[in-house]
Amino acid sequence: MSYLVLARKWRPRSFDTLIGQDHVVRALTHALSSGRLHHAWLFTGTRGVGKTTLSRILAKSLNCAQGVTATPCGHCQACTEIDAGRYVDYIELDAASNRGVDEMTQLLEQAVYAPSSGRYKVYMIDEVHMLTGHAFNAMLKTLEEPPEHVKFILATTDPQKIPVTVLSRCLQFNLKQMTVPAIVDHLKYVLDQESIPADTQGLRLIAQAAAGSMRDALSLTDQAISFSAGNLTAAAVGEMLGTLDQHHLVSLLQALAAADAPGVLAVADDLAARGLSFQAALADLAVLLSRVAIAQRLGHAQADDPWAGEVQALAGTLTPDDVQLFYAVAVHSRQELALAPDEYAGFVMACLRMLALLPPDRVPPVRLDAPPAAQAAPASRPDAVTAGAAPQPVPAAASKAAVISETLSTTVPAPAPAAVPVAVTPAASAVAVSIDSSSSRAGDGIPAWEDAAPSAPAASAPAPMASAQDPVVADAAVVPDVPTGPIVAGPAVPPDDTVAATEDWTADIPDLPDDFEPAASADAVTMDDEVLSGAVTGLRDSSAAGARETPDPADLTPAGWPALAASLPITGTAQELALNSEWLAGNEHQIRLRVAIHTLTEGVAHDRLRTVLSEHFGRVLRLEVEYGTTGDDTAYAVDQAERGRRQQAAEDAVAQDDVVQALVGTFAARVVPGSVRPAAV
Repeated sequence: MSYLVLARKWRPRSFDTLIGQDHVVRALTHALSSGRLHHAWLFTGTRGVGKTTLSRILAKSLNCAQGVTATPCGHCQACTEIDAGRYVDYIELDAASNRGVDEMTQLLEQAVYAPSSGRYKVYMIDEVHMLTGHAFNAMLKTLEEPPEHVKFILATTDPQKIPVTVLSRCLQFNLKQMTVPAIVDHLKYVLDQESIPADTQGLRLIAQAAAGSMRDALSLTDQAISFSAGNLTAAAVGEMLGTLDQHHLVSLLQALAAADAPGVLAVADDLAARGLSFQAALADLAVLLSRVAIAQRLGHAQADDPWAGEVQALAGTLTPDDVQLFYAVAVHSRQELALAPDEYAGFVMACLRMLALLPPDRVPPVRLDAPPAAQAAPASRPDAVTAGAAPQPVPAAASKAAVISETLSTTVPAPAPAAVPVAVTPAASAVAVSIDSSSSRAGDGIPAWEDAAPSAPAASAPAPMASAQDPVVADAAVVPDVPTGPIVAGPAVPPDDTVAATEDWTADIPDLPDDFEPAASADAVTMDDEVLSGAVTGLRDSSAAGARETPDPADLTPAGWPALAASLPITGTAQELALNSEWLAGNEHQIRLRVAIHTLTEGVAHDRLRTVLSEHFGRVLRLEVEYGTTGDDTAYAVDQAERGRRQQAAEDAVAQDDVVQALVGTFAARVVPGSVRPAAV
């Protein structure tokens, strides 16, 4: 005898064995018991939820030898032949292959004849939404007023494609997807009857993969039995399905909670080595985060969760804000994964985005090793040196102000017979120093800085030595002016951009006699401690003034929203939503906008703009977009007003131009309408 697959062998034969459709069973049972039988039923739902099974049970209930009953016997000729698929008065028609008006006309012509052996002639049309419009129109009259011996059962997975004229003639029952516990319980019963051992966790994996379809669950069970040689363990089922082990996700969340970037990358590398789907990994991560959020709200993990211990531990480690942040990034990153160069890069960037959006005090500073070339070049003050001494290197662990204070105090001592003062020209009377306190050198935490060159370089000062670690920053803070005047100092050091950082260019300075005295001059001056203290204080004030704070949505006004909307790094429909929206309100938790285009109020554009705004404000925000009339406070309206103003200014300028007026007056020329364009900004 040939093998019969589990999905067919264990198909329900009566209403009481049907799983997960209690609402439909109750309605049909009451109708059959009371004799209030409709002439047409429509069953809708996804694949594998019981549409065909219900139609067969209903056909048996209508034609059972015991009479019209909610509990067919299952042993009479009608019941056995309907189960076997050979009952002459039960016609199953596949609308996908019989979708034309000719096939429908032929079927309806046979409907007028009385049933051969049964009580009712039952027509079951599967995937009825595949019928053509002419076929639907051909069956309308018969469907509305069929012969007394005819019953119609329609089934579809897409009821939206069925005309309302057909829907209004049927009783519609929406079949629900099976829940995971219901599928697991049914699989346990089936495997117990088949005498096949099974692990509950393995059955749960099958139920989750079935996505609400009992037929899919039974088919996967057949496959798992063959794959595991009759021993359905969680490991065997997971290997067969290629599903992600929850241990990886737990390790990933633990690394994210600890802001452990190497640990996050280790999990990503492990997933890549196993060839697992990063799309599925993000989906499973979102599911795990939802379970953690539920545990945080309830105070305990769900009792039926096989990973209750790990979920409870994560609920205590992660804050509710972290869970919501990670969940939002995981969900939105699934949509962006198709745009990534590859799935690995998209998954890694999603995880690093989670770390980047954490509060700064939660993320430890990253220390990168400096390149060898940069380490070999000491950073020193080129505009002040001590005779016979090499330039002093900048201490790696010192702050910016301390570095400059120490450098200046050690390289410009008080006049001494053995020291050679630096020649200072009037053009170099002020030292401009730039500090950017919002950026820091990678690796040592020192603010990035560089001394700006004076307006006219001194003839005796060496050229500044470039360093790969010292980017030039604008907005220099100028140290108070120092009285200027030349100081006779012997041979000056020629400026030479090619002087290497390690070259001892002070070796060429000749030794001076012990009785050397600087020439007296009314403009001669020395840089005393008071001047140096003022310089360091100015640098500290500049560093504090340059600090950048995270913007707050509550501080944004409707007038400031257009500029922010135009500067956001988005494209497509999300950009259209930002440019055409009007600011209503904002606080630390949510932002409210109004837009006059209804299609932009939800969907991908809404989700993308929410993500970008959360990244801009440094916190997870809710975005509410309402539909309504907008004013002149949208970025698009502001841009159009500016374009109109510039266009009018350009036309006025052309009309008042002397050359244009001369051409018009002399040659009766005219300006072609629409030809004037404002200059590009």
